[in-house]
Amino acid sequence: MARMKLRKLEEYLQGVDGFEQPKILLEQYPTPPHIAACMAHHMQAQHEDIEGKLIGDLGCGCGMLSIASTLLGAQLTVGFELDGDAVDTFRSNVVEMELPNVDCVRADVLQLAGSKWEKSFDTVVMNPPFGTKHNAGMDMRFLEVALRLANKAVYSLHKTSTRAYIQKKAQEWGARGSVIAELRYNIDASYKFHKHKSKDIEVDFWRFDISKE
Repeated sequence: MARMKLRKLEEYLQGVDGFEQPKILLEQYPTPPHIAACMAHHMQAQHEDIEGKLIGDLGCGCGMLSIASTLLGAQLTVGFELDGDAVDTFRSNVVEMELPNVDCVRADVLQLAGSKWEKSFDTVVMNPPFGTKHNAGMDMRFLEVALRLANKAVYSLHKTSTRAYIQKKAQEWGARGSVIAELRYNIDASYKFHKHKSKDIEVDFWRFDISKE
C-alpha cells in the first residue's frame, strides 16, 4: 500500500526543478513527473519496495526519482550523480520541498561497484543513459552496478528495442528480470540537434529481483 495516491504524488513531482543547461555527453533528460510517479507508486503499492527501505538512485540527475521515493516513505534515499550542477539542483529541490532523509553524493556511478556502497540498499531505482550518441552500452553498465548495490530489487528504464538482450544479461548476472510496463517516454527538445519539439521513445519499465527468497 502506498501512503500517497498516484495523482497527489505526481502533483508534488511537478514542482521539482530540472536541468538548467542539460549536457548532451551525459544524456541529461529529466524523468517526466508522470513516469516517475508511476514508477515509484508501483514499486511501493505492488512490491512494498520503498516505505521503510534504504533506496539508491543511480544517475539521479536533479532528484526526481529520489524525491518520489522519499515522498512514499523511504527510510533513507541516496542519489548518485556525476554532474556538479545537477547535484546542486538536487539539493536545492530537497531544501525547497523540506524533505528529510534524502541526499545526493557526487560520484561516478561506474566506480561504485566494489565500494562501500555495495549491497548497501534494499532497492535501487534509476533512469540510466539509454546508451545513444557517445555512450553506447552505458545503460547496461549502470544495470550491472545497480545489481551489485541492491539486496532485493532494481527498477530501471530501458529502450524496448533492447528487451531480449537485457533479459539475457540479467540472467547471466543472477537476476530475475520482468517488464512491468511498456511506456512512451516523451523527450522534449533540449539540444540544438533536435529537429522536433518532442519525441516519443518506446521504453520498458523493468523490475530485477535479486532476493534470495
